[in-house]
Amino acid sequence: MGGAQLGRAGTQVNLGAGAPVLPKDLSARSWVVADAESGDVLAANNAHWRLAPASTLKMLFADTLLPKFSQREEKHKVVPSDLAGLGPGSSVVGIKEDETYTVKDLWLGVFLASGNDAVRVLSAMNGGLDKTVQDMNAHAEELQALDTQVVSPDGYDEVGQVSSAYDLTLIARSGMQKKDFREYASTVRTKFPGETKKDKKGKTTRKSFEIQNTNRLLTGATSLGVYKGIAGVKNGNTTNAGSTFTGVAERDGKVLLVTVMNPEKEEANEVYKETARLLDWGFQAADKVQPVGELVPPKGADTGAQPDADASGEAGGAGDAGGSGKGKAVAASAQESGSSGVGIALGITGGLLVLLAGGAFLVNRRWPLPDLMRRRPRR
Repeated sequence: MGGAQLGRAGTQVNLGAGAPVLPKDLSARSWVVADAESGDVLAANNAHWRLAPASTLKMLFADTLLPKFSQREEKHKVVPSDLAGLGPGSSVVGIKEDETYTVKDLWLGVFLASGNDAVRVLSAMNGGLDKTVQDMNAHAEELQALDTQVVSPDGYDEVGQVSSAYDLTLIARSGMQKKDFREYASTVRTKFPGETKKDKKGKTTRKSFEIQNTNRLLTGATSLGVYKGIAGVKNGNTTNAGSTFTGVAERDGKVLLVTVMNPEKEEANEVYKETARLLDWGFQAADKVQPVGELVPPKGADTGAQPDADASGEAGGAGDAGGSGKGKAVAASAQESGSSGVGIALGITGGLLVLLAGGAFLVNRRWPLPDLMRRRPRR
């Protein structure tokens, strides 16, 4: 899928005149560097190796279920069966039984905290785990992500659950065309509803607590800065998978997707460091290499779609760069009510991070991706 060269083992790259060589210190078992808009795969290593995906599989979960829950303020009261069967050591956002959450709360829990509990609740709202797994497998087939087999919707290690760097890149490309997906994937931090408590006088209160995105290229970490132009997407880590990550970034009008799976180096944040090096290479090499393959469109894609339509079919507006059809930078601050009434929103303009005034909702609001399923004419 995507071309014969991508089916070969080992590193695949077709360097042209003046192209920089690939980073020499890559230890990941599999990786892909792709142009998000044209679909060209610029370089890859074992692109179709079927490996455990960890929580990067939540990208497929979101891409499958987000269209089913378009009412962001829809509320759901959690019952014990919603959270049944969470695997030991699962990452959670802190959802409590008998508490009510909005759909938006739940999706922020999925994307920021990689909350398996939030995945379970949304799956219950979708008709249960089995139905959700079936829906995800069907959507993977529609996307032509044929290396992917879903067993658990949250990415928790299960026998037979696999994906590939190629598929995860394909899935991320599809997801990033959805406005809600882009917003949730690029949110740095926000407030999440806590537990309702009753004082001695019988008065009930429900405070919130802060959650922060686990994507370290978005938030930064010790010895790791925020990557310039980063706009998502999703990380993961389990015993079987090791560390996995798919990231999207924009620089000077070029939008790249990089997926890195299971670095052998055991240094802290290695998956992000290798992703950053591949992004740096990709931005330098984009016009100096011959593609080694392509990210294929979904089976049902309208390859004649107009560039001014977003994933929902609506024309792009001032807050969505899809309206330009050219991936031009559009920055906007996020407004969200909060107890402090102040905060910072991150935006990207021309590939540069800038600080904008905002509310308690800290989010990277540069949406550089237009209708990516619009295929460039064949050369």
